[in-house]
Amino acid sequence: MDEKKQGGSELMDKIVSLCKRRGFIFPGSEIYGGMANSWDYGPLGVELKNNIKQAWWKRFVQERGDMVGLDAALVMNPKVWEASGHLKNFTDPLVECKKCHNRFRADHIEGKTCPDCEGELTTAKQFNLMFKTFIGPAEESANVAYFRPETAQAMFVDFRQVLETSRKRIPFGIAQIGKAFRNEITPGNFIFRTREFEQMEIEYFIKENDWQKSFEYWLAEMYEWMNYLGLSKEHIHNLEVPDGERAHYSKRTVDIEYDFPFGKSELYGLAYRTDFDLKNHSNSSGVDLVYTDPESGEKYIPHVIEPTFGVDRSVLAVLVEAYCEEEAPTTKEGETETRVVLKIPKHIAPIKVAILPLSKKEELSNVAKEIYKEVSRNFFAEYDETQSIGKRYRRQDEIGTPYCVTVDFDSLEDKKVTVRDRDTMEQERIEIKELVNYLKNKF
Repeated sequence: MDEKKQGGSELMDKIVSLCKRRGFIFPGSEIYGGMANSWDYGPLGVELKNNIKQAWWKRFVQERGDMVGLDAALVMNPKVWEASGHLKNFTDPLVECKKCHNRFRADHIEGKTCPDCEGELTTAKQFNLMFKTFIGPAEESANVAYFRPETAQAMFVDFRQVLETSRKRIPFGIAQIGKAFRNEITPGNFIFRTREFEQMEIEYFIKENDWQKSFEYWLAEMYEWMNYLGLSKEHIHNLEVPDGERAHYSKRTVDIEYDFPFGKSELYGLAYRTDFDLKNHSNSSGVDLVYTDPESGEKYIPHVIEPTFGVDRSVLAVLVEAYCEEEAPTTKEGETETRVVLKIPKHIAPIKVAILPLSKKEELSNVAKEIYKEVSRNFFAEYDETQSIGKRYRRQDEIGTPYCVTVDFDSLEDKKVTVRDRDTMEQERIEIKELVNYLKNKF
């Protein structure tokens, strides 16, 4: 893995090419010439993405007694963003080249000239990152609204309703998976930074005195999740964000960085938001967001620990970690060839099993299709009977399918199939009637 990262640009190009060629991620609006930094998830990409989201929801919501879910609106009352500080503080410093008119984040520029044409740059000015839209038929200032730049605020605005309906007691959390929008000045690096992205986010409500213990707990939980995704600890780093660089609401923030091919960059974030949000929304709306302890009667505004997980960055990190080029034997004795394989953890692989009849002949395909029907009741499977078996193996390796099941003419006699392991390429002969149980044990 570390050797691959030395050629970061080349590796990134290979991953982008594989994603397009195999149906993971396509350039958006491509038939019209595309749109800068717009990406669509194809048939395999949406499966990988959904597997990650479903696993996250199961782990952090369904399997916990102290968590509930939410799915809130993308466009909220503009007063939400005034109270949260986003209208005033959610900005980046923008500079523009006077010659080519390209725009850049001032804090990402080394030197005082344009990195594209060496032209003179304007003085930096603050640029609000929220996408503005209009409610109703007239584009008037009274109808201005914004697409949410984060999923968090709905969890604060709905805090009282969630508390009353779920009857949870502090400590407890609200979780949400959903789209957010930021008018980034310089998006890029494939799906790493885009203007439209998806977050998996938790707001965990606590007593103020418990914040440090809760912060360390959630940091450990995030590391357990990254291990589940197959990310190596060697490629993960904590960045303690210093005073003056944290978001306006944060008393402590740790950015969890990953060794992407383009450099060490933020994958996830963990923030202690204090009682900033609930207090501001309580004052701004006039609605009492104070929590009353049902046993002691103590009243207080809860503090918040916020673990944030980027969905798209999770997908990219999984692909980077899984991408592997290695020598594999060919059908000729003693010869090898380079195979590309995505060693995605089995539990989140887009396709779990491929059924591959050795021939298109009817007596073989009939058996193979029955096997496919039975396997697909238990696993997301694919049936493929085109090209040579070697080429079909290579395709399944490239898309990360953990197991290939080959149905050959011996299968008609001995009622067995050959199961090939993606990572080891070892093959095992299994009775057809035991195949599903065999695969269940593997997963």
